[in-house]
Amino acid sequence: MRPAARLLTLAPALLLLASCGLAGPGPRETSMDAAGADTFEQDVATARTLTEAFWKDRFARQGLAYRPISAFIPYDGRSGPRCGDESPVPNNAFYCPAGHFIAFDRVWMEALREEMGDGSVYLIIPHEFGHAVQAQLRTEFELNVQVELQADCYAGGTLSALVESGQLIAQPGDADELLLSLEAAGDPTDDWLDPSAHGTAEQRQAAFTTGYENGVGAC
Repeated sequence: MRPAARLLTLAPALLLLASCGLAGPGPRETSMDAAGADTFEQDVATARTLTEAFWKDRFARQGLAYRPISAFIPYDGRSGPRCGDESPVPNNAFYCPAGHFIAFDRVWMEALREEMGDGSVYLIIPHEFGHAVQAQLRTEFELNVQVELQADCYAGGTLSALVESGQLIAQPGDADELLLSLEAAGDPTDDWLDPSAHGTAEQRQAAFTTGYENGVGAC
């Protein structure tokens, strides 16, 4: 059972994309947002709005009531909100079960978007909402890596549904960009007993692909 205040995060190793030059062609002028959002703030707002709308509809179809997150908080470095007894981590995004909120390092995420394109935003935010969904469904896993891989799968299923509905547009290169993000965020070793494990690059990519190809029901 997870501690109630544990920060559920997308691994900060995504920052390697910017620092090690692994981002490929760099930012594109096109946008995944069907409405043509072209700023960081618009992408963040769109990713949040569409992801929550997707899960609200999904819950309703199953006869459940979706509880929106209580807050969606940008922060800078270590100036963000605490989650129980834990302090915010720079270069990160996290869901806090104790307060049912999502927070993200704005400078870090914006830098990723500039380096990689807006796909990074549409991966990180649905991943964190995946943790919020786990909390509402009271999903329990024995290992942290299982929690993280399911959130990757949920992110893939969410993006697939939004693309299929026409609310997001998959541009050439988006798939490679998203998989590259997960590759950089993968653990260096397959140590599932590590309480901070998120899964190797191959495991995270496979989980995301399972969701993207088969929907969140396969997660």
